[in-house]
Amino acid sequence: MATLAARRLLLPRWVAAGGRGRLLGTAAEASPGGEEARGAGGEGGGSDGAIYVKKPAAAAAVTTRDETSVAMPTSFMTGSVVGKRFYRDATVRLADDGNGWTVMLDYRTLKSPAKRPLKLPSRALAMAIAAEWEYQESDGIRPFTMPLMKLACTALERVPLTRTKVIDNLMKKFHQDLVFCRSPADSELTIGVHQKQKEKIDPILDWVNTEFGFKPVVYTTFFGGKQNEGLTKAVETVLKKTTDCELASIDAMAAAAHSLVIPLAIFKERLGIEEAIELIRLEEDHQVDRWGLVEGGHDVDIADLKVQMSSAVVFLGLSRGV
Repeated sequence: MATLAARRLLLPRWVAAGGRGRLLGTAAEASPGGEEARGAGGEGGGSDGAIYVKKPAAAAAVTTRDETSVAMPTSFMTGSVVGKRFYRDATVRLADDGNGWTVMLDYRTLKSPAKRPLKLPSRALAMAIAAEWEYQESDGIRPFTMPLMKLACTALERVPLTRTKVIDNLMKKFHQDLVFCRSPADSELTIGVHQKQKEKIDPILDWVNTEFGFKPVVYTTFFGGKQNEGLTKAVETVLKKTTDCELASIDAMAAAAHSLVIPLAIFKERLGIEEAIELIRLEEDHQVDRWGLVEGGHDVDIADLKVQMSSAVVFLGLSRGV
């Protein structure tokens, strides 16, 4: 399931139509003015060739959902299947106030589990989330295949209310960061990992020194060490200046990577996804090379890490309009 989600997330889905980028298949871009659809042979049809969806005539009498919007249940953030697909098309449109973009499920505006309009900072991010909804099968909506949607809900609902707590939690784990922990060089079992860490991680430590002005402390104990107070404050200052979407992305990457330095290096465009995953898995991959891969264990962990990291990086880029 993780590999399927990864393929869906990274699969190119954009084509040019009428001079405007849109989703492939049935996901056409909705009109900011909310124009009603005309029949195939009806009047007008629009000069840009877009197809606009209107509320079915019979729906007014039988629908039990909100007339103009639909909110996801709270279980969306954790559940495996939250109900059958109840919509035909997933589209995007400019928000009513012109500030941000929203996702439309047919004629309804998509809302978060807290029933707030899902107003996204960029059209690109809105289209990517609409693509996740477009991929859902008729027999059920599966949140585990929608990492961007879950990150958007986190960024728009949880981070604004718990920003201080999120930053405090990240800083508490900063001193035990993955990149600060160095394998001992005095054992045949660990010397290989030590050499790889010096080769791959030392350039990142040099970057930390250059970027923040303080040299990190490297240690060989599981209990971690204590980083320079100046470095700690410099990192905390960067986190405080982030937007809600940026902080949600960094927090998600830190949870998957067991590191705050690696997400910050991605945030500052020092690392890419593949480089980051290589650093995160450096020690375990060394053991796999030596002792072999456990099917149903290591391979699943690798696929899950790729999904978690790549979705957060994609969310970060799209929220910036990249």
